[in-house]
Amino acid sequence: MPFLSSHYVSDFLNLFFPHNCEGCGSDILREDHFLCTRCKHRLPETHFLSTAFNPIEKLFYGRLPLIEAGAAFYFTKESLLQHLLIQLKYKANKEAGYFLGRMMGYALQKTERFQLVDMIVPLPLNAKKEQLRGYNQASLICSGLADIWSRPIENHAVTRILFTESQTRQNRISRWQNMEGVFSVSEPKLLENKHILLIDDVITTGATLEACGSAILQVPGTKLSIASAAYTL
Repeated sequence: MPFLSSHYVSDFLNLFFPHNCEGCGSDILREDHFLCTRCKHRLPETHFLSTAFNPIEKLFYGRLPLIEAGAAFYFTKESLLQHLLIQLKYKANKEAGYFLGRMMGYALQKTERFQLVDMIVPLPLNAKKEQLRGYNQASLICSGLADIWSRPIENHAVTRILFTESQTRQNRISRWQNMEGVFSVSEPKLLENKHILLIDDVITTGATLEACGSAILQVPGTKLSIASAAYTL
């Protein structure tokens, strides 16, 4: 039997198990890729993760004493990035979370700004909401990030003790008031004297991250940085 190259085998398998780009539907991509090269280039990079005094850091001035902060991409409506985030949060497309995390990991590899981070902490979901969704999207992002940028993930030290409704349609003051007392550090020993990178999917007003970060900074010796996959203009 003549030898078949992996290229022909891949093409044959693709007839029965198609693997398409999540952005445009093209099947011209490697089996282990989530987006084709063209769609990757469509993602609007901020370069904030490698830039000091960026808009994310300025957003938290006077609110949280951060070491570093940034976001990988700009979020705009009707965009490819919005599609990926909808897939992640509402369509159970976990690979979208891993992909966004890996993109953040590649960006963090290229900068010295976050190199003193000791551990990654995903912004926790309330247990009820996580059960309804089946996963925490921030945890998926952390998993992808850690695959590229090697840091331990701590999923259990911080908990979200109150269930809150979606804040999408609330203004900044309402969001901040809605987040009071929402987060608690259940395992402070795991965070003591650590530089923590708190991860979320999207930053808008920053109220949720501020509330969670404030709880973390109550632990002795902690330092805090923040990063997200996207930033809303």
